[in-house]
Amino acid sequence: MADDGPWLLVGLGNPGPAYAGNRHNVGRMVLDVIAGREHAKFSSHRRSRSDIAETRVGGVRAVLAMPRSYMNEIGGPVTSLRDFFKVSPDRIVAIHDELDLDFGMLRLKLGGGDNGHNGLRSMRRSLGTGDFYRVRLGIGRPPGRQDPADFVLRDYSGAERKDLGVQLERAADATEMLLHDGLAAAQNAFND
Repeated sequence: MADDGPWLLVGLGNPGPAYAGNRHNVGRMVLDVIAGREHAKFSSHRRSRSDIAETRVGGVRAVLAMPRSYMNEIGGPVTSLRDFFKVSPDRIVAIHDELDLDFGMLRLKLGGGDNGHNGLRSMRRSLGTGDFYRVRLGIGRPPGRQDPADFVLRDYSGAERKDLGVQLERAADATEMLLHDGLAAAQNAFND
């Protein structure tokens, strides 16, 4: 793909160590993998209330962003980053958890609704569009009658943690391919 400025990769999640291992923070976990691959270090970006790392992902310029706001307020920092780096919505990628996909499943898409996801809802509202890319990592549905809001704010189970590293690497690979080769190629290679 042509280099028309940087991509903005947003790891959806909540800030702070209390949330670090939650299912809802899987987008931030994927950004940590990508940053590690590129030896990129996150630093504070005060204007957007985010931690960012400017790097190359799959040879393509990218800004990795972890807003320091809570999930339901993530749109403001994302909009600030979009404006600061002059990124069009079709160069924004939200990496997030997805209740409607079984654990371990991965899907990429462009646009769509928020499907009850507070982070996506906040981004859509603040950006004024839902036409951004999504890398969706399945976390499955809560067991029994457990409230989905409670489920996403719980850490992965021991069994899930055994496979989580592989899933994070796979999502990082899919994100790199999306930036370098485009959506169709990434979907063909990674969509479950």
